[in-house]
Amino acid sequence: MTASSLNSREKRAAVSLASVFAFRMLGLFMLMPVLAIYGQSLTGFSPIWIGFAIGAYGLTQAALQIPMGRLSDKIGRKKVIVGGLLVFALGSVIAALADSIQMVTVGRALQGMGAIASALLAFASDLSRDDQRPKVMAVIGMSIGMSFAFAMLLGPIVAASWGVSGVFWLTAILALCGILIVTFLVPSAINKAPKGDTLASFNDIKKLIRHPQLARLNLGVLLLHLTLTTIFVVLPSQLISDGLIAEHHWHLYIPVLFLAFFLMVPIMIIAIKKEKEKQAFLGSVLLLTLSMLAMAIWVNSVIGIAVCMLLYFVAFNFLEATMPALVSRISPANQKGSAMGGYSSSQFLGAFFGGILGGYIAQTMSAQTVFAAAALVGLIWLIIAWKMQIPPKSKIISLMTTLSSEQQAQTLASQLVALPGVLEATVVRDENRSYLKINDKEFDLDQARKVAGLI
Repeated sequence: MTASSLNSREKRAAVSLASVFAFRMLGLFMLMPVLAIYGQSLTGFSPIWIGFAIGAYGLTQAALQIPMGRLSDKIGRKKVIVGGLLVFALGSVIAALADSIQMVTVGRALQGMGAIASALLAFASDLSRDDQRPKVMAVIGMSIGMSFAFAMLLGPIVAASWGVSGVFWLTAILALCGILIVTFLVPSAINKAPKGDTLASFNDIKKLIRHPQLARLNLGVLLLHLTLTTIFVVLPSQLISDGLIAEHHWHLYIPVLFLAFFLMVPIMIIAIKKEKEKQAFLGSVLLLTLSMLAMAIWVNSVIGIAVCMLLYFVAFNFLEATMPALVSRISPANQKGSAMGGYSSSQFLGAFFGGILGGYIAQTMSAQTVFAAAALVGLIWLIIAWKMQIPPKSKIISLMTTLSSEQQAQTLASQLVALPGVLEATVVRDENRSYLKINDKEFDLDQARKVAGLI
């Protein structure tokens, strides 16, 4: 086992926690392609309520993401994750038994109250070394992307056989599987990861809201997920209107999603190698906008919608993959957890507002107008992102330190920031820890450890 590879415990943690993430997100995503079709038998059905039901989980997720993370720091990660999955399963059962769209919405909101994302990510950090943590997070990130693709396949198949209630029953079963994984497969750990790496602080988030570059990214991910939920309020019904029966929707979704992923990968590689990340970012936002505008124009063509969805998801996948990394690079060295907490909350709020926007427009106007409104949202994002600054490549590490006074902490910070490759140094006396944002091509870890008195 080399220093550059995951050890057995880290591999076990990455796979097991990624599985929990995937099962949970699969349950949330499966409803998107089916509710507008199979939910028509529910009492009180209307486009606006479909929007509420699709987006309701986003509001409760956004509200409880940070408190649940802080609670996991106090009582333990596993307890919070298992409790959150039980709440998620309960919400799924309530929605499965519902005979009205309003009760389905209540169930969806309760699903969101099982907000365990921050606790899961903190647990992943607890179980990994500083230099291996990005790999563990990457495995989790890929699992979320794959769960979306499988949800587009499973949702229509399950709903065609057992209706919307069948989707929710399967979601409840997946949540219980997640509990078994957490209980028996996820390694146990005493919380050891730096707080700045993992958990969001309310006070830090207030400061980070005023950070112009982070604010652009937070607003960007909100608008990105707003467009996603907005178009899925009407897309399934529109495909049926265009002649593609509901049972065959997965024939369109799956090829589009997998082809979009493979087209996105070379774009990302070229953007990084050629140092054209900003151009690729802005180009993706523009492609996103044009794809939704074209969808409004070709709204009555299944082939036209398929092409537009392909372009949309090429852009969506690129932005979804690169934005968290940008947040990590931009955030202050000791506030990565807070920065990611604010980013995740914005993401879920986007899902909520997208459901409301899509439902309202669909009820008062047409599907074509919904797609046009989503394109307008993309244009607004393009204007906001135009002056975005891409920071130099960096990573964040932390070092344990023993500090007896505030003056000693200030002296150490000055010594660390003067080292080659150190872009930023923050010493937190209360945690006895130093946070360094570094350029690892120039950084010498042994030299930093020596300055910190560790060797």
